[in-house]
Amino acid sequence: MTTPRIWSVSEVNKAVKKLLESSIESVLVSGEVANWTRARSGHCYFTLKDDKAQIRCAMFRLAAAALPADPEQGMNVRAFGVLSIYEARGEYQLVVQHLEAESKEGLWQLAFERVRDKLDAEGLLAIERKRLLPNFPKSVGVVTSIAGAALHDITTVMQRRAPWTRIIVRDTRVQGEGSEAEIAGAIEVLGNSGLVDVLIISRGGGSLEDLWSFNSEIVARAIVNCRVPVISAVGHEIDVTVADLVADYRAPTPSVGGEVAVQDVERLGDLLVSNTERMKRALLDDCLRKYELLVNLMDKVRNSISIITRFRKENLDRVGDRMEVATRKFVLARALHLTEVSSKMDILSPLATLSRGYALPQDHSGKILRTKSELNPGVNFSLRVSDGKVPCEVTKIE
Repeated sequence: MTTPRIWSVSEVNKAVKKLLESSIESVLVSGEVANWTRARSGHCYFTLKDDKAQIRCAMFRLAAAALPADPEQGMNVRAFGVLSIYEARGEYQLVVQHLEAESKEGLWQLAFERVRDKLDAEGLLAIERKRLLPNFPKSVGVVTSIAGAALHDITTVMQRRAPWTRIIVRDTRVQGEGSEAEIAGAIEVLGNSGLVDVLIISRGGGSLEDLWSFNSEIVARAIVNCRVPVISAVGHEIDVTVADLVADYRAPTPSVGGEVAVQDVERLGDLLVSNTERMKRALLDDCLRKYELLVNLMDKVRNSISIITRFRKENLDRVGDRMEVATRKFVLARALHLTEVSSKMDILSPLATLSRGYALPQDHSGKILRTKSELNPGVNFSLRVSDGKVPCEVTKIE
C-alpha cells in the first residue's frame, strides 16, 4: 500500500470549492428568506430554506446594490447564482448574483411601498399640500427624454390647444442607473430658473422596474421642493408612481399632462366671452350701487343743510333780538348822557348869561370885544342880547 497523501485543511476546502464550482453550473434556487443581514461593506448574507432543508447565501456589494429593497423575513424569492465554499470556514454556500421575489414585481413593489409610507408619514402626500395649476401659463417646462414618445405626445397636444405657449424641455434619462439623480437635477434646474410657470415630468409606460426612477425618494423630494406646480405624467393610466402621489396633479398619460397644463384655445374664447358678460354685469351693478349711494348721500346732505339753516336762522334771530335790546339800551344811555352834557353846556354857555339880562359886544367877525381899547370912537360893532343883535357905534369912551 502507498502512503496516503496528507492534506491541509485549506487544501481540502480549496479542492472541494474548485470541484463544486466546476461540476455544477449556475443555478436558480427558490426558497424562503431567513436571517437577512446587510453588512456595512454592502455585502448581504441570508439563508434560503424550504420545509426540509436550508442553504447559506452570500450576495456581494455590486449585486446587492441593484436590489430595489431588502427582502422581508419569510418572503419567497428566487436566487440565481453559483455554488461555492467559503474556504476559511469550510461552509458550503450559494453566491447570489441576482435575486427576485416569487411574484413578478415583489421587491420593486416592496420598495415602492416603503418609499410611499415614509413620505406619507411626513405629510408629503397630503391633498392640502398640493398647489393649484396656473390657468394660463406663458411657459411650460418638460422633464423627459427627448428620444421618447412622451415628449412628442405632450408637445403635439399643447401646440394644438395653446400654440402661443412656450415649451422648455430639459433632456434626461428616464430609467437606468443614475437616472434618478438626473431627473431630480432637471426638476431643480427648471423649477428654479424662473422661465416656467408649471412643470411636467413624464415618460412612457413600462414595468414597475422600468418606472423605478419615478418611485425614488430623491425625485419625490425634488417635486415637493419645486418652486412651481408639478404635473406627473408617467406611464399609462394603470401605472401609479410615487411621483404621481407627491405631484400637484397626476395625469394618467403624457398626452393628458399636456392637456391639463394649458387651456384650449376654443375654451379660452368662450371664457373671454363669458368673462366679458360678467364684467358688464358687475360694472352695471357697481354703477347702480354707487348711484344709490350717491342719492342717499345727497338726501342726507339736503337734510343736514336744512337742519343747519334752520338752526342758524333761529340763532340769528336770537342774536338780532339781543342786538336790538342792546342798541336801545345804548341809545337810551347816550341820550341821557347827551341831556346831561347839554344841561352842563347850557349852564356854561354865554347865551345863558345873556338870558339873565347881560349883553355881549362883538365886532363884524363875531369876535368878543372885551376891553375899551377895542372900542374906539367911530368903531361899529353889534351888541348880542338874548334874542338877537343890536347894531351900535362908539361915539364916546369914558
